[in-house]
Amino acid sequence: MNNYETVFITTPVLSNDEYTRTVKKYTELVEKAGGNVVHKEDWGIKQLAYPIQKKTTGFYTLLQFEVDPQFIRKFEVEFKRDENIMRFLTTRFDKHGLAYAEQRRNKLSGKFKKAEV
Repeated sequence: MNNYETVFITTPVLSNDEYTRTVKKYTELVEKAGGNVVHKEDWGIKQLAYPIQKKTTGFYTLLQFEVDPQFIRKFEVEFKRDENIMRFLTTRFDKHGLAYAEQRRNKLSGKFKKAEV
C-alpha cells in the first residue's frame, strides 16, 4: 500500500449537506477499496487563482490516505465523472513527504515535535 494525498475543489453552490455527502463519498471509496483514510482537512471556501466553470471560489478539501496503487485510476475517474468536483490533484508520498505531512498535522493540532527522517 502506498500513501497518497488528494486535494480537490468542489463547486461553491453546494449546500453544507451536499458538500458533506460529496466528501463522505470519496472517503468511503477509499475504505471500500481496502484503504485507510489517515487524515482529512476541510480548508473551507477559498478564492480561485482563475475562474473555473465561471466560478471564482470553491470548497477545498484535503484527503491523506493509504491504498493499493491500482485503485488510484478508479478514484480519479470518479472525480472526473462527478459534476460537483471542479479540480483535483493526487500525489504519492515518499518517506520525506510523509514526515512533512505528519509534522504539519502535529503543528496544526498544537503538538509540534521534530520528526525523525
